[in-house]
Amino acid sequence: MAMDRAGLAGEQMMLKAASRAPYLDRIEERDLAFRWKEQHDQDALNRITTAHMRLVIAMAVKFRRYGLPLSDLIQEGHVGLLEAAARFEPERDVRFSTYATWWIRASMQDYILRNWSIVRGGTSSAQKSLFFNLRRMRARLAQSGGLIGGSSAYHEISVALGVSEADVATMDMRLSVPDASLNAPLNDDMDAGERMDLLVSDEPLPDELVCEAIDIERRSGWLRDALGVLNARELQIIEERRLSEEGATLEQLGTTLGISKERVRQIETRALEKLKSALVKQNVDFVGA
Repeated sequence: MAMDRAGLAGEQMMLKAASRAPYLDRIEERDLAFRWKEQHDQDALNRITTAHMRLVIAMAVKFRRYGLPLSDLIQEGHVGLLEAAARFEPERDVRFSTYATWWIRASMQDYILRNWSIVRGGTSSAQKSLFFNLRRMRARLAQSGGLIGGSSAYHEISVALGVSEADVATMDMRLSVPDASLNAPLNDDMDAGERMDLLVSDEPLPDELVCEAIDIERRSGWLRDALGVLNARELQIIEERRLSEEGATLEQLGTTLGISKERVRQIETRALEKLKSALVKQNVDFVGA
């Protein structure tokens, strides 16, 4: 609360100082600009910037709808004002306020884009134009009786600003929904958990999937090599009993091969021993896996 009062007092002091600053006529402004450009007269710079703080404040007020502190906007606008003073060319006979307006606005807009949301956006000139003009264009469409949302409005706005309809829809959603902390509770019940809990996945991590795929491929290669030691009947029994999704029974294989199911079991046991010996000879570490 004390910090809020201090911030409010600071804003009021800036507003009073700006309101007391004298206006500059064209001749005086041009003289001060030349003194700053040619002699780096600090007093001339101070008088120019002080006289134009009204412009900074007026522009900062227009940007208050983005929910950022007015004092911060004014400070950013002052940075733009100093940049304008450093680049101003008085010999062109243009009023300083006309030139400085662009720099002040650009400085404030960059500050808003950096701080309005934790999600970075509006990095291109088209995206910046969309960010700062979408609300105004929606309001204009509403006043004219047009739709304020949906594909028709998005199409009209996209044509006017030179962006895609998908970009308009995405920006509209961002401006309509505020940022939400992942550590915020799901509801009023503090034991209900946080939003972050909903992002937890039971799926394996990418590195685990890769390791598993490599292990499967390696084991498949070892098994293919080991199967080469089996004769035709042993291989048939192992494939149909152990390697098929629906393993055949001893009785089914006995009928197919014309032998008893006990004989099938004996051949299977012998084939498994041969496979184990072949895998051991290959120095496989996963024999017991």
